[in-house]
Amino acid sequence: MAAIYAWFWNERFWLPNNVTWADMADPAPGVEYPKARHLLSALPVALGIFAVRILFERFIAGPCAALVHIQAETVRRAQPNAVLEKVFTSITKSPDSRHLDGLSKQLDWEVRKIQRWFRQRRNQDKPSIHTKFCESMWRFIFYLFIFSWGIQYLWQTPWMWDTRICWYNYPFTILTPWMFQYYTIELAFYWSLMFSQFIDIKRKDFLIMFVHHLATIILISFSYITNMVNAGSLIMLAHDSSDFLLELAKLANYAKYQRVCDFLFVVFGMCFFVTRLIIFPFWLIYTVMFESVEIVGPYPTWWAFIGLLLVLQVLHIFWSYLIARIAIKALTRGKQSGLMPALSYLVDRRSCLCLSPSLSSESSAPVCSQPACWTCATVSLPSSLSLFSANLLLISTASS
Repeated sequence: MAAIYAWFWNERFWLPNNVTWADMADPAPGVEYPKARHLLSALPVALGIFAVRILFERFIAGPCAALVHIQAETVRRAQPNAVLEKVFTSITKSPDSRHLDGLSKQLDWEVRKIQRWFRQRRNQDKPSIHTKFCESMWRFIFYLFIFSWGIQYLWQTPWMWDTRICWYNYPFTILTPWMFQYYTIELAFYWSLMFSQFIDIKRKDFLIMFVHHLATIILISFSYITNMVNAGSLIMLAHDSSDFLLELAKLANYAKYQRVCDFLFVVFGMCFFVTRLIIFPFWLIYTVMFESVEIVGPYPTWWAFIGLLLVLQVLHIFWSYLIARIAIKALTRGKQSGLMPALSYLVDRRSCLCLSPSLSSESSAPVCSQPACWTCATVSLPSSLSLFSANLLLISTASS
């Protein structure tokens, strides 16, 4: 075990040349450097955030949903049936005609009754509009708080305006109480999201979002342990700048305020493009890739961090392309379609999320009541949009 520990915490990987863990462990009086054990403090904070979220959704977000006429829905549960449940969980959630005929003979049920069972069973796993409104309102409040708190502090820091200062005296950057709290709350929030996945309604993007939250946690922790906190705080701030706009647009979407939703989506898109395609590569990646090398010099952890940032930038370009494509396609469909169906499709991580679907009695598939809804008419985008929506929050942190 000692050998594995020594191998994992090898100084030549984690620290620049001529710096040891002993140098980091014995700072001057009144000075503190980031330490791996500090990250454990995020776990109890995560439990606290999760508890606050439950209370917020019940006593604040719920009444707010009622104010915009979004009522809690009672989901009609499918009749218990072991055979159909096994098919649903292990074979298919939308059986074709061959499966339907076989099940009809096996159970002596009409095909339409089996279709109805599968439709009801699928609906059990779908969060209601009320649930999604409450979740989005909680995230909106958190993202707005963390962005406002971050910009208020970082606006006064010298490295906000001269990124070269991030690397002066590195890795002996002094950890301020504010920076410790900022990292702890960001990390705790993503721990709370991971916890909540096992309690909330299990969605079909469960695994993708689990990997996303885990990657975010690992990368925030990585930047903290290596004491890249000054650069990391700027990167987190840049990514937090648009997340609250997206959640606010989702709230308008669920409340059916289409014009407000369209406007917020446009503002979100502009903010996303500026922060991800301009500030992030030409300011933040530049300081890590070039200014740090000039001042500190490269070392193994530096290469790993650069690689992660470049992969993230590739994803930014891909996501920006998808946002632009969605906006253009929605706008060209005319006023009747608008951006709301597009945003609904984008943010709810389901194959069809029109706000007023009707179900045909002859089929378990949704039939959209909006004649110009591009989300139902387009079949070439679902996999790409599912990937985008499942990872959209990934770009909301410096390390995701």
